[in-house]
Amino acid sequence: MNNENEIQDKSEVNKTAKDKAEPIDEMSFMDHIAELRKRLFYIVLGLLVTMAISGIFIEYFVNWVLLNPAVEYQLKLQNLRPFGQPILYFKLIFIAGLILGIPWIFYQLWKFIAPGLYQNERKWVITIILSSTFAFVCGVVFAYFVMLPSMISFAANFGSKAIENIIDVNEYISFFTTIVLASGLIFELPILTFVLTKIGIVNSKFLRKYWRHSIILILVLAAIITPTPDPINQLVFAFPLIILYEVSIIVAKIVENTKKKQEADDKVQK
Repeated sequence: MNNENEIQDKSEVNKTAKDKAEPIDEMSFMDHIAELRKRLFYIVLGLLVTMAISGIFIEYFVNWVLLNPAVEYQLKLQNLRPFGQPILYFKLIFIAGLILGIPWIFYQLWKFIAPGLYQNERKWVITIILSSTFAFVCGVVFAYFVMLPSMISFAANFGSKAIENIIDVNEYISFFTTIVLASGLIFELPILTFVLTKIGIVNSKFLRKYWRHSIILILVLAAIITPTPDPINQLVFAFPLIILYEVSIIVAKIVENTKKKQEADDKVQK
């Protein structure tokens, strides 16, 4: 009787381990296409909602967020197009809605890839969404309070006193949004590393091996993204990237150790 109970317990343990080690849903190619269409529809629907919310507060966003750095550093802006400002406001409503909708977008992307993940990997959904949103917000805050002030100050005060710097507002908005969104996405590097390490595409050894190459790439990227030739601004942007790369190596190592521990526990259960 005891032997039968032991066999039954082992069978249940093996079944549980097997369930955790296999994806729950088996989907065909057409199922994936249908799921992608569904998630894109939900993303668009969510963006319409966040854009509507952004439209309500657009005046506050324009005057107290977007134009505040220009006003603070006395950078003069002008509109050169007949319907420039209405079009500009629509662009800003979309951009603000996109930023507000980042958690929803991350959630829908996760729901799309979830059927291909193991059962024990799906428990990370809330952690991934919250971490991704937090990282993106940190990147936006860093760009707004650290990068933009120094860059706008440089643009407003550089050059001859005889030449007045009056910037097209569309160029200013393009510059503003590029810096903010690029910074937000770059701060996702540790989260991206976590996911790629989880599915076995990268590892800490690989990241450590190409550390020097990455530093050069980061410096080149900083020179491209920062529009000013000032090396201080480039270093201001490059330094957090180097820190994020180091954090990504640590994240990859933690994931690897967790996977090894999980594999060891599975062997013991078997």
